[in-house]
Amino acid sequence: QVQLVESGGGLVQAGASLRLSCAASGRTFSIYRMGWFRQAPGKEREFVASLTWSGGSTSYADSVKGRFTISRDNAKTTVYLQMNSLKPEDTAVYYCAARRLEVSRYDYWGQGTQVTVSS
Repeated sequence: QVQLVESGGGLVQAGASLRLSCAASGRTFSIYRMGWFRQAPGKEREFVASLTWSGGSTSYADSVKGRFTISRDNAKTTVYLQMNSLKPEDTAVYYCAARRLEVSRYDYWGQGTQVTVSS
């Protein structure tokens, strides 16, 4: 099992920055890829960004390219999402997720952290 705990959400004004953190524990050696997803009220959960656990190869949703950056620490136990130039449409619950190599979906999820951007 892998446990994921997010932190860093909050209420900010448009144009501000926030950094989300996702601390991973447990069988972290089984992780292939880590991702950030978000779900706004009344909308489906959507992909935001991801990176490979070992090499750091990244991927971003078009809506956040150039504004958000996903990264990990050298000990590979925490993944970050640096969010700059935040917009009201970025308001959502942000979830951290982990995917193992042998499965085609993200099968470990954190509890989520709320990000609210006021205009």
